[in-house]
Amino acid sequence: MAVSKPSIPKGTRDYSPQEMAKRNYIFDTIRGIFKLFGYLSIETPAMENLSTLMGKYGEEGDKLLFKILNSGNFLKDIPESMLTEENTNALIVKLCEKGLRYDLTVPFARYVVQHRNEITFPFKRYQIQPVWRADRPQKGRYREFFQCDIDVIGSKSLLNEAELIQIVDAVYLALKINVLIKINNRKILNGIAEVIGESDRLIDITVAIDKIDKIGLDAVKQELSGKGVSEKAIEQLQPILTISGTTNEKLDKLREVLTPSPTGMQGIDELHTIFGYIDAMKIEQEIELDLSLARGLNYYTGAILEVKAKDVEIGSITGGGRYDDLTGVFGLKDVSGVGISFGADRIYDVLTTLNLFPESTNKSTQVLFANLGKAEERYCLPVISRLREQGIAVELYPDKVKLGKQFEYADKRAIAFVVIVGENEMQKGMLTLKNMKDGTQEEMNINQIITKFT
Repeated sequence: MAVSKPSIPKGTRDYSPQEMAKRNYIFDTIRGIFKLFGYLSIETPAMENLSTLMGKYGEEGDKLLFKILNSGNFLKDIPESMLTEENTNALIVKLCEKGLRYDLTVPFARYVVQHRNEITFPFKRYQIQPVWRADRPQKGRYREFFQCDIDVIGSKSLLNEAELIQIVDAVYLALKINVLIKINNRKILNGIAEVIGESDRLIDITVAIDKIDKIGLDAVKQELSGKGVSEKAIEQLQPILTISGTTNEKLDKLREVLTPSPTGMQGIDELHTIFGYIDAMKIEQEIELDLSLARGLNYYTGAILEVKAKDVEIGSITGGGRYDDLTGVFGLKDVSGVGISFGADRIYDVLTTLNLFPESTNKSTQVLFANLGKAEERYCLPVISRLREQGIAVELYPDKVKLGKQFEYADKRAIAFVVIVGENEMQKGMLTLKNMKDGTQEEMNINQIITKFT
């Protein structure tokens, strides 16, 4: 009987040691900058109660949640009539009590409420963990991917938004990726919906205009029309979304349009303050006020931002915003927060496309000790221990085989140096160090080896 070739689900990936070295370079770079700004690390479970996740991401987000079937006989308590009904949501709630997390923000809000008596506010946390979305896999879009999140919760200060932009700038300067940072404010979008007379369709409007970069303005207008937004409102909306000029010119034009909306005016004031902080911080990456930026998640209430790589065609690689009462759904009212998420997998793709990974990410072992037999093994083991104590990455080849095969192993592993110890070296208490790049050999003592590699 033929055995089928093993595979993994679409939208997921295996990572080789070489790929993991590159991923860890990303994680270590981002983590180091998070810590530099005073953020503390937490982790939450891969699965959450489905009641925690449902209703936080909008209708489209709920559809992308991976639900986990209850263990055991999950159909035992399900009435047969429910199995034939079209109300699938009611059936899902009965069959699935848990789901894989969709992002790290909602679990973080749950964590804050659950541990509020242990937390010092404002609470600055970072989290680097995988998330799952039942999306259609395509280039740059995966079903399982890592997010690197930072949030500040328990403070309404707009300094927090400015600091997050400063962190975005620092991360992408460190990774040598040229990016465009786009900023908007959900209060401005609320104000736009008010002045065009479509406040009741705010979610439909934000979900649609968030797709402008992907499907174009004409397709967005068609989608809005299909959602019941009047043609007059769509006509009023188009010139607002295409306002041009400098940041201050855009804000001034918006003030004229949104004067009837106190909410919209508040959003303009907030952006004016944030851009003032940005000017003082001397951000090096390009920043743009983009009035079409909406961020589809329903919990955003203030500033929103999105980051795109300039030199690679791919979706956003960082995004986030202000949420004023996400913890309220879990029983802790009026605790405002703001956060952003770095998409590690898309950042990996950008660095790979632009060949920006440092050569050092491909290196692990610095020195390989060749194996010439049992006596040589015993001679090498204490030497190897001494080198490792000095922080030098060392391997001893585990089998006595031809030196050519051991050299081939070193080449394939990109190990630049091989130590050879035979009878002659043992008698003199020395080591022969072979440079695998140019083939030269040098007899050295252990102290000389340590000096060379430290």
